[in-house]
Amino acid sequence: MNLTFLGGVGGVTGSRFLLERKGQRILIDCGLFQGLKNLRLRNWAPLPIKPKSVAAVILTHAHIDHSGYLPALVRDGFKGPIYCSKATRELCKILLPDSARLQEQDADYANRRGFSKHKPALPLYDSNDARHALRLFQSLAFERIHELKQGPEIRLRRAGHILGASIVELTWGGRKIVFSGDLGRYGDPTMPDPAAMNDADYLLVESTYGDRLHDRRAVEPILANLIEGALRRGGSVVIPSFAVGRAQSLLYHLERLKSAGRLADVPIYLDSPMAIDASAALDQFPEDHRLGAEDWRRACAIAEYVETPERSKEIIADARSKIIISASGMATGGRVLHHLRNYAPDARNLILFAGYQASGTRGASIVAGADTIKLFGEYVQVRAQVANLDMLSAHADADEIMRWLHNFHRPPRMTFIVHGEPCAADALRLRIQDELGWRCRTPEYGDTAEL
Repeated sequence: MNLTFLGGVGGVTGSRFLLERKGQRILIDCGLFQGLKNLRLRNWAPLPIKPKSVAAVILTHAHIDHSGYLPALVRDGFKGPIYCSKATRELCKILLPDSARLQEQDADYANRRGFSKHKPALPLYDSNDARHALRLFQSLAFERIHELKQGPEIRLRRAGHILGASIVELTWGGRKIVFSGDLGRYGDPTMPDPAAMNDADYLLVESTYGDRLHDRRAVEPILANLIEGALRRGGSVVIPSFAVGRAQSLLYHLERLKSAGRLADVPIYLDSPMAIDASAALDQFPEDHRLGAEDWRRACAIAEYVETPERSKEIIADARSKIIISASGMATGGRVLHHLRNYAPDARNLILFAGYQASGTRGASIVAGADTIKLFGEYVQVRAQVANLDMLSAHADADEIMRWLHNFHRPPRMTFIVHGEPCAADALRLRIQDELGWRCRTPEYGDTAEL
């Protein structure tokens, strides 16, 4: 059996792992590359294998860097099933059409404004491709062993992180391979702890925060102090937020602050149709998160849900102070770009990030202190206060990853460190070797390992 790393190595995004055995091919995750241009260009390059040769895809979760290449894979010939948890399937019904729509809009805008180097600018895939991909989804229950007609047995375990996120345990040809996907936090107020895994012959473990620890301070006092500072200056708060996971956590924390008498009567807007739909999905899967029905209803009620671009423009035109939560979380696209163009140049305002910022993204540039950012072909000055509350991150930090690894009763034959920038992946590799004595490897793009 061979394992080929077609993404999710040398960086955090583009999760794509190919398993091959006796001519049968299974792809675990099928995500988009994000961040640096040399990574994003990989989205446009043909896969080194023919998509029609892949028998099945297994998704760990719905985030676009794990699922967003599926419409292109299907357009180019893939016809097999796409297996995932029930909640992941529902979220992909939201995220994949939205991804296609954003790409279509970006291409159209670039053509109308004439700032693209390509004539004409084209989307990577379109809404029709996304619809075709969604027809291939098959949902699987957590904690049950499923025998796939393609050969392997798989079991999905809860990973935390976001609604429906899975650790994939795959047994094929007498070998057990565990894919951690993105591991969530221990003690997260909204998502469950990542399930304990006891053994694996081979392990792929994420390393997004493999060289860092999250701030352990309580988030709500810090969140309140930052927002109230902006309000005292007469400014507004823009929160670029991942539509699935972080937007819902932010509503939860903001509602608790409002209930405690903080934040006065400032209006709160959830300006992301995708985040609005994702918030509704939590009602469908109460077993997949920790929020009680009443807690979640209160959290949802504190924000005005902004459905239309026209209403979004009205909010920008309103000079009063406000809090705007808008996708995307790394400021790579979506309505948040329009808010950044309007609010970033004013020093009274606050741009507040709530999670990991991949290298090469606007979010990473802003957090690093960039004076200007490029939006819609023009440079915009950043004078607003900038903060990043990494304690709101949905990713396990280095200590939490090690806590999860300590559950294993025996070391895997090999542990592959994936989903991390090179420094983070190598730091985790060294820590696992030193503390656990395991054999580890940080694969590179295109590497193949014989299992």
